[in-house]
Amino acid sequence: MAARRFADRDNPPDLNPRDYVSGEVYRDAGLFQAELDQVLGKVWHFACHESEIAGAGDYRTFQHATQPLFVIRGEDGALRCFFNVCSHRGARLLGDVAGTASRLTCFYHLWTYDTCGRCVDIPREEAYATTGVEKSTLGLREVRTATRSGLVFVTLDDAAPPLDEFLGDSLEIFDDVFGDPSVEYEVFHFHRGTVEANWKAWQETIVDLYHEFMHVVLRTTQMTAAPMTERDMRTYPGGHLAIGGLKADYHNYKAYGAREDSKAFPGLTVDDARFTPLFPDTTIITRGTVMRIDTVTPIDAHRTVVESRGLGIKGEPEADRRMRMQHHNDYWGPFGRNVPEDAFAAEACEKAFGSGAARYQIIARDEEGQGQDDLMLRAYYKAWSDMTGHPSHNPKNQ
Repeated sequence: MAARRFADRDNPPDLNPRDYVSGEVYRDAGLFQAELDQVLGKVWHFACHESEIAGAGDYRTFQHATQPLFVIRGEDGALRCFFNVCSHRGARLLGDVAGTASRLTCFYHLWTYDTCGRCVDIPREEAYATTGVEKSTLGLREVRTATRSGLVFVTLDDAAPPLDEFLGDSLEIFDDVFGDPSVEYEVFHFHRGTVEANWKAWQETIVDLYHEFMHVVLRTTQMTAAPMTERDMRTYPGGHLAIGGLKADYHNYKAYGAREDSKAFPGLTVDDARFTPLFPDTTIITRGTVMRIDTVTPIDAHRTVVESRGLGIKGEPEADRRMRMQHHNDYWGPFGRNVPEDAFAAEACEKAFGSGAARYQIIARDEEGQGQDDLMLRAYYKAWSDMTGHPSHNPKNQ
């Protein structure tokens, strides 16, 4: 068959509309704004793990749907999220990624807030006596906050359903991991990087199992470790996904050492691998002895911040912690065998879709929810279409 002609590039594939996605979802400014307003602005977003804000005054700053935010543990022990904005002249209040403070003082005019968000000091406050400016009405703007299994989530939408309703059963494959009350988890690794690609291109590297072929380490350790028919893909309301039944033979990769079953997380064996991508921007992944939590934050339609956390067991022996750090970094560290390759893939797609050279991507694999089925990609884009109101195969109705 002859190669396709340039003039045919705008013609959609002759497939079921569920089986392909228009490149416009990566590059159109109007669609990006719809994502901010109708998707990211409406969902519950993973902010951090409770262990990162364990003590009074501990805080983490982040951005969500282009909004600057921070979560903080108040002096009363409660977790809260606020816009990272001073009530006076709108300056950024906290500049560090993380820290601890008993008072939050704006650098610009030294207006000060307590850890519960109340305005507690205005320099030379008497000059406002006749203007109606009062500390009691000028606290920080709060954002809804909730937790599940030590995971801290926030939403910008006051009308959003409760967190448990939003998540539903999507974390059920981690019930055995999080369900042991004697085991607490804590973050031992955090890194943040910028990927020069649309944020969904990164998320696709999580929900696309077919791309195992790209990773030498997955071809070597994972694809042959268990029958493809044992893979269990699950979809949930709201676009959340999960997959279990993955295994890994680490001894097949000579750079990896043996892994002891006794060091696995509760409910797991050392060779287990399972993950849950929470729609639209967060993924929880375990590999027997270690857990990774990713969240993606779009800067604009063509640049994305990826934050990754590694979790271990709180209070474990130092040797076990070093072991988990090694296992995390083998796969997922900034110089590991998976994450840099995923970033390369996302940026390679951005070069084609961002320029308009690529017009459609195909998500048509059908293995009845096993193997390397594109089921999860299709479910992801169905949720995207439902929330944005634009069908992903033809989002501009052309």
